[in-house]
Amino acid sequence: MSIEAVHIVVRGRVQGVYYRASARDCALELKLAGWIRNCPDGTVEIHAEGDRQNLDKFIAWCEKGPPAAGVTGLDTTPVAAGGMETFRVR
Repeated sequence: MSIEAVHIVVRGRVQGVYYRASARDCALELKLAGWIRNCPDGTVEIHAEGDRQNLDKFIAWCEKGPPAAGVTGLDTTPVAAGGMETFRVR
């Protein structure tokens, strides 16, 4: 199994709506590692790594987020995997 990684920036109503906690739960369910954090400009930044199939599922989830979110855009960039072991909220 090849480990890949992606950097994601999520725009829209994504802070104060349990986006980070819900994304962490989704990532852990998909056996992904990485981190997620709120940014001062109102976006959410994510680093996720794992197998390609589960990364694709996670990206699809990020495009919608939890029920209270209002995602208006998503930027994804392939990056180098960092050998992380779990997924954390920063």
